[in-house]
Amino acid sequence: MDPLVERINELYKKQKAGTLTDEEKNEQAKLRREYVERVKGNLTQTLENTVVVNEDGTKRKLKKKTSRRVH
Repeated sequence: MDPLVERINELYKKQKAGTLTDEEKNEQAKLRREYVERVKGNLTQTLENTVVVNEDGTKRKLKKKTSRRVH
């Protein structure tokens, strides 16, 4: 298993037991952010390499969608 995930799980178990220190809480938050960024990066790579095959046999790559989020 990925050492990052193992450490996140260790810290979760400590949190659940109520023995997580403030330093470990900060580490846990940092590791979780890093994990989410990895997942997003992997998903982005997968989508960038995805090809849609239409019924007529033509192929097209997915287009990058522009964000419409209002901040």
